[in-house]
Amino acid sequence: MAAAALRPVILRRIRLSPSPSLPIAAASAAASHPHALARWLARPMSSHDAHLTREEVVDRVLEVLKSHPKVDSSKVTPEAHFEKDLGLDSLDTVEVVMAIEEEFKLEIPDKEADKIDSLPLAIEYVANHPMAG
Repeated sequence: MAAAALRPVILRRIRLSPSPSLPIAAASAAASHPHALARWLARPMSSHDAHLTREEVVDRVLEVLKSHPKVDSSKVTPEAHFEKDLGLDSLDTVEVVMAIEEEFKLEIPDKEADKIDSLPLAIEYVANHPMAG
Protein backbone atom coordinates (compact mmCIF):
# COMPACT_ATOMS: atom_id res chain seq x y z
CA MET A 1 0.00 0.00 0.00
CA ALA A 2 2.75 2.45 0.89
CA ALA A 3 4.51 1.85 -2.45
CA ALA A 4 1.29 2.51 -4.35
CA ALA A 5 0.87 5.82 -2.54
CA LEU A 6 4.46 6.86 -3.30
CA ARG A 7 4.25 6.03 -7.00
CA PRO A 8 2.52 9.29 -8.10
CA VAL A 9 4.94 11.38 -6.03
CA ILE A 10 7.97 9.61 -7.50
CA LEU A 11 6.67 9.85 -11.06
CA ARG A 12 6.12 13.61 -10.71
CA ARG A 13 9.75 14.07 -9.62
CA ILE A 14 11.42 11.91 -12.28
CA ARG A 15 13.06 13.79 -15.15
CA LEU A 16 14.29 11.68 -18.05
CA SER A 17 16.71 12.83 -20.70
CA PRO A 18 16.32 11.68 -24.31
CA SER A 19 17.51 8.18 -25.08
CA PRO A 20 21.00 8.01 -26.61
CA SER A 21 19.48 6.04 -29.50
CA LEU A 22 17.17 8.95 -30.28
CA PRO A 23 18.78 11.13 -32.94
CA ILE A 24 19.86 14.57 -31.77
CA ALA A 25 17.66 16.29 -34.35
CA ALA A 26 14.59 14.43 -33.11
CA ALA A 27 15.43 15.21 -29.48
CA SER A 28 15.87 18.93 -30.13
CA ALA A 29 12.78 19.02 -32.33
CA ALA A 30 10.81 17.27 -29.60
CA ALA A 31 11.78 19.97 -27.14
CA SER A 32 10.48 22.76 -29.35
CA HIS A 33 7.66 20.89 -31.12
CA PRO A 34 5.71 18.46 -28.93
CA HIS A 35 4.42 16.43 -31.89
CA ALA A 36 7.84 15.98 -33.50
CA LEU A 37 8.75 13.14 -31.18
CA ALA A 38 5.45 11.39 -31.85
CA ARG A 39 6.04 11.66 -35.61
CA TRP A 40 9.57 10.31 -35.23
CA LEU A 41 8.33 7.37 -33.17
CA ALA A 42 5.53 6.67 -35.68
CA ARG A 43 7.89 6.38 -38.63
CA PRO A 44 7.86 3.04 -40.45
CA MET A 45 9.99 0.51 -38.67
CA SER A 46 12.42 -1.21 -40.97
CA SER A 47 15.86 -2.68 -40.73
CA HIS A 48 16.96 -0.18 -43.38
CA ASP A 49 15.93 3.29 -44.44
CA ALA A 50 15.69 2.21 -48.08
CA HIS A 51 14.65 -1.21 -49.35
CA LEU A 52 17.24 -3.29 -51.15
CA THR A 53 17.34 -3.14 -54.92
CA ARG A 54 16.67 -6.31 -56.87
CA GLU A 55 20.28 -6.29 -58.13
CA GLU A 56 21.58 -6.20 -54.54
CA VAL A 57 19.33 -9.12 -53.62
CA VAL A 58 20.47 -11.15 -56.66
CA ASP A 59 24.16 -10.49 -55.93
CA ARG A 60 23.88 -11.40 -52.26
CA VAL A 61 21.78 -14.54 -52.84
CA LEU A 62 24.26 -15.70 -55.47
CA GLU A 63 27.13 -15.14 -53.01
CA VAL A 64 25.32 -17.16 -50.34
CA LEU A 65 24.99 -20.08 -52.76
CA LYS A 66 28.57 -19.78 -54.02
CA SER A 67 29.87 -19.93 -50.45
CA HIS A 68 27.94 -23.12 -49.63
CA PRO A 69 30.47 -26.00 -49.32
CA LYS A 70 28.49 -28.42 -51.51
CA VAL A 71 27.93 -26.00 -54.40
CA ASP A 72 30.15 -25.69 -57.46
CA SER A 73 30.27 -21.89 -57.74
CA SER A 74 30.69 -22.08 -61.53
CA LYS A 75 27.16 -23.56 -61.79
CA VAL A 76 25.48 -20.79 -59.78
CA THR A 77 23.28 -18.60 -61.97
CA PRO A 78 20.21 -16.50 -61.14
CA GLU A 79 18.06 -19.22 -62.79
CA ALA A 80 19.60 -22.28 -61.06
CA HIS A 81 17.43 -24.90 -59.34
CA PHE A 82 18.93 -26.17 -56.09
CA GLU A 83 18.46 -29.89 -56.83
CA LYS A 84 18.48 -30.13 -60.63
CA ASP A 85 21.26 -27.65 -61.41
CA LEU A 86 23.32 -27.52 -58.22
CA GLY A 87 22.87 -31.11 -56.98
CA LEU A 88 21.65 -30.15 -53.52
CA ASP A 89 19.48 -32.52 -51.50
CA SER A 90 16.64 -31.47 -49.19
CA LEU A 91 18.92 -31.00 -46.17
CA ASP A 92 21.29 -28.85 -48.23
CA THR A 93 18.31 -26.79 -49.39
CA VAL A 94 17.27 -26.20 -45.77
CA GLU A 95 20.83 -25.07 -45.00
CA VAL A 96 20.81 -22.69 -47.98
CA VAL A 97 17.48 -21.17 -46.94
CA MET A 98 18.82 -20.73 -43.40
CA ALA A 99 21.94 -19.04 -44.79
CA ILE A 100 19.71 -16.69 -46.83
CA GLU A 101 17.73 -15.90 -43.66
CA GLU A 102 20.96 -15.07 -41.88
CA GLU A 103 22.34 -12.98 -44.76
CA PHE A 104 19.21 -10.84 -45.01
CA LYS A 105 18.27 -10.94 -41.29
CA LEU A 106 14.91 -12.53 -42.04
CA GLU A 107 12.86 -15.31 -40.56
CA ILE A 108 11.21 -17.26 -43.34
CA PRO A 109 8.23 -19.29 -42.08
CA ASP A 110 8.60 -23.06 -42.64
CA LYS A 111 5.61 -23.12 -44.98
CA GLU A 112 7.30 -20.51 -47.22
CA ALA A 113 10.79 -21.98 -46.83
CA ASP A 114 9.56 -25.35 -48.12
CA LYS A 115 8.58 -23.68 -51.41
CA ILE A 116 12.04 -22.17 -52.01
CA ASP A 117 13.85 -24.71 -54.18
CA SER A 118 15.56 -22.46 -56.70
CA LEU A 119 17.40 -19.19 -56.96
CA PRO A 120 14.53 -17.39 -58.72
CA LEU A 121 12.18 -18.27 -55.85
CA ALA A 122 14.74 -17.28 -53.21
CA ILE A 123 15.45 -13.98 -54.96
CA GLU A 124 11.74 -13.26 -55.39
CA TYR A 125 11.00 -13.98 -51.74
CA VAL A 126 13.79 -11.73 -50.43
CA ALA A 127 13.17 -8.95 -52.95
CA ASN A 128 9.50 -8.77 -51.93
CA HIS A 129 10.13 -8.96 -48.17
CA PRO A 130 9.76 -5.53 -46.55
CA MET A 131 12.26 -6.24 -43.77
CA ALA A 132 15.06 -7.73 -45.88
CA GLY A 133 18.35 -6.20 -44.85
